[in-house]
Amino acid sequence: MALNKRGSRPIVVDGKGYRWIVRRKPTYSQGLTWSPLSFAVERTDPPGRATLVVQLASPHPANWMNAPSSPVLPSAVASAIRQALDLGWQPNHPGSSFMLNLGDEDQLP
Repeated sequence: MALNKRGSRPIVVDGKGYRWIVRRKPTYSQGLTWSPLSFAVERTDPPGRATLVVQLASPHPANWMNAPSSPVLPSAVASAIRQALDLGWQPNHPGSSFMLNLGDEDQLP
């Protein structure tokens, strides 16, 4: 699954380029705060390889319940990329999405 370049943001972590994106509109369950905020990351060269999907503990910023949320900062994305690489994510190899759940106890700074 390749990320759309439109709306995604570039980031360089340890000398390698990545693109990351937060879904603009919440899904139905994110809108009702039943599921948490998530973002996706992939390597920029070569694109279209294994995607990293990171779930956070906070709700989506555009949730319909007016629940307080926090923005996803580039420093948090870089930290998640490093954690995923340490846990075995291989962004250069084709395959299914790598899920990284950063819930309450592992929240990003």
